[in-house]
Amino acid sequence: MLDIVIRNATVIDGTATAARRADIGIRDGLIVAVGDIDEPAHQTIDAEGLVAAPGFIDPHTHYDAQLFWDPHATPSNLHGVTTVIAGNCGFTLAPLGDDSDAEYLRKMMVKVEGMPLEALENGIDWSWRSFADYLDRLEGAVAVNVGFLVGHCALRRVVMKDDAVGHEATPDQVEAMRRLLAQSLEAGGMGFSTSQAYTHSDWDGQPVPSRWAGRDEILTLAREVADHPGTTLEWVTDGCMQGFTDDEIELMIDMSLAARRPLNWNVLTIDSARPDEYRHQIAAGERAAERGARVVALTMPILVGMNMSFGRYCALNMMPDWGDILGLPLPERIEKLKDPEVRRFMELRAASPDAGVFARLTGWGDYVIGDTFSPANEGLKGRRVADIARERGVRDFYCLLDIAIADELRTVLWPGPTDDDAESWRLRAEAWRHPHVMIGGSDAGAHLDRMAGAPYTTAWLADCIRGRRLMGLEEAIHHLTDVPARLFGLRGRGRVAEGYRADLVLFDPETVDATPVELRHDLPGGTARLWSEAVGIERVMVGGVTTVLEGRETGELPGRVLRSGRDTDTVTVPGAA
Repeated sequence: MLDIVIRNATVIDGTATAARRADIGIRDGLIVAVGDIDEPAHQTIDAEGLVAAPGFIDPHTHYDAQLFWDPHATPSNLHGVTTVIAGNCGFTLAPLGDDSDAEYLRKMMVKVEGMPLEALENGIDWSWRSFADYLDRLEGAVAVNVGFLVGHCALRRVVMKDDAVGHEATPDQVEAMRRLLAQSLEAGGMGFSTSQAYTHSDWDGQPVPSRWAGRDEILTLAREVADHPGTTLEWVTDGCMQGFTDDEIELMIDMSLAARRPLNWNVLTIDSARPDEYRHQIAAGERAAERGARVVALTMPILVGMNMSFGRYCALNMMPDWGDILGLPLPERIEKLKDPEVRRFMELRAASPDAGVFARLTGWGDYVIGDTFSPANEGLKGRRVADIARERGVRDFYCLLDIAIADELRTVLWPGPTDDDAESWRLRAEAWRHPHVMIGGSDAGAHLDRMAGAPYTTAWLADCIRGRRLMGLEEAIHHLTDVPARLFGLRGRGRVAEGYRADLVLFDPETVDATPVELRHDLPGGTARLWSEAVGIERVMVGGVTTVLEGRETGELPGRVLRSGRDTDTVTVPGAA
């Protein structure tokens, strides 16, 4: 007898083959039959009018902290995600050597991943030490499946303490890091992640520990990965934002060959104003393939909802030469932003090629004013800056600064990206089908009050079905499920097929979507995050257990901590043969 039978579903199985009407039989958390099923079941679910697809897999999240106070991984779970990969960009909360390491990593996460300090202090007890301890704390206590890469910054901090910042490692220290990585991978770490990106600075404004690593250190750690089954590599570097240098491409290739594993990087941003940069980044994967390596770019299929402010650290700080200005104490910052010469300088630098991917934030006139805090700005909420600037007879950028200054820089700003044009979308659709590109890069669990990447699954499906229709539904679901499952070697996940885990999402294709982004105050310590509700997701199942029903979590915690080798197969690269 079956535990569950799902009847009358439109099954899209994740392989990109055509949808078909079928029943799905589930027993002991596994799919045991797909087709016409006569066998009785303890529970019958009528899926008439619904699509049944594999649960979505998010390959780039930062749920490392949030899972301790929110085991459901909201809102990703509500948007049909059943498996997440965390520990990306070299940032993990384990291993720890002592309380000073916890203090450093906690504050680093505030800066690099936008996690509120109040949440990290109130929502986690930080009582583990080894990577094994960390994984064990979450085993049996999560609603989604989650795999964790081992972050370079934590390894460096444990071994080098304060010298992890500002110093290259000695050979003995590199060897100690290698041993620590080996222990963490043996415990089930999914692989190794690192950052060399200029966007990543710690609480004190210094480059994070991994940015001080030399080439030999990085390759030594990559080689260790080769000795552990079911592992992978992930990294981020300056070139992810600005276009790769030859040295960066060579290092990616050498890392992949050393580990004998694929390497994925985050995130490929596609803008028709900079098509050569996009093609050059794509070419890195092609160049790697020629050498027998595999380098895969992650890219988002939607324009991610985000907000900005001149009063707190955000993407605006990444504009060339803006960081020193926006990093000043508030009174000095305001005085600088009033200065006409400073305004002209900032506007020119933002428009320069040095802005890289952040150039997409320079459509100042398309910014929409969010919450305001002064009588001078009363009535501006919801209005475009260009319209206000026209009324005032000033440049868009200057108008934006005037509004922010009137609120002592607290104004919430919703940018209108410059890359929402037809040609950019054509290039994106081209990239989605490239063999060295994978959909993902949500950063879910990070940048909580600035960016809302988690709803990308439902928002993209809506766009595929009722919007731009740049990709068919079967192909889109393939990219959300089977493609990441195969890259990471996730055993028994990513497809609706006999023998696979019953990680499933049932959704209404007529309504599936994500609501507009809003600010929600529900984090530990009363801090806020951006939030978007899922529409049309009727049911989400993890291992045959319903975790989301009609848009709300059920409270069940059937998720699994995915451990390399046990839950993953080894995916090698051609150069490893």
